[in-house]
Amino acid sequence: MPELPEVEVLVRHLAPALCHKVIRSVLVRKTKVCRPTTESELHAALVGACFKSVTRRGKYLVFTLRRPGRAGEVSVIGHLGMTGRMFLLPKGAPLPKHAVVVLDMGTTNFVYEDPRQFGRFTLDDSALHALGPEPWDEAFSVAAFRTALCRSAQAVKVKLLDQSLVAGIGNIYASEALFRAGVSPKRAARRVKAEEVARLHATIREVLTEAIECGSTIPLDFAGGGLRDGLFYYGAVEGNSQFYQERLCVYDRAGQPCVNCAAPIKRMVQAARSTFFCPRCQR
Repeated sequence: MPELPEVEVLVRHLAPALCHKVIRSVLVRKTKVCRPTTESELHAALVGACFKSVTRRGKYLVFTLRRPGRAGEVSVIGHLGMTGRMFLLPKGAPLPKHAVVVLDMGTTNFVYEDPRQFGRFTLDDSALHALGPEPWDEAFSVAAFRTALCRSAQAVKVKLLDQSLVAGIGNIYASEALFRAGVSPKRAARRVKAEEVARLHATIREVLTEAIECGSTIPLDFAGGGLRDGLFYYGAVEGNSQFYQERLCVYDRAGQPCVNCAAPIKRMVQAARSTFFCPRCQR
């Protein structure tokens, strides 16, 4: 599933490409991804509207548009779900089999492709109201972070996935941040010591920043075949000379040696999600 860095990289890719483009028509192939917005509501809101900006909130994309002759702006909330992609195609190019929403912008089409239809492209912004602060917001301070953890008896790895605690952290980067901080994912959140909370706060920002920087500097295949190939969520463009492999220390490395101590990386399941950790570095 795309996490904060992948969504941020996509936003940086889409924003300049969409800015000032006018939507001429809206094609909805699967109404499920627009709920509770109806197809007619989406059509009425977007046809004739001009893209003003594309931003990110947690793992959500926020498309802000102006509508000529109408006061105010309209926002569309996008979420990639498990396997979604959003990209631009030349007007004459065939649409992908699993394209669920297509916006005609004249010479190009904006395509939202989602084979499993777990994502969203909707006018309903209620999901954003439940999100906690962004990892780099002042509101996500060490003190606030510690207070929130002290109130929870959940395992700290599980608590990090709570989007009301901090927005955007997912399974991959929660495991990576805990490893760098030397904190066991099994530890009850309220039992994480003050100095460990401070380290974890720093490593959360560190792993997310590094992933965004890496994804922003290599050509990525946003309109590819939909398969994660181990490079990045979207995969690198074929033949890319700037080959980059994610420098993940523990995630998806069960049985491989720890980069610090050479002990085999372990995998366990927490809240129906895989957790990867070093049993020696994260006692």
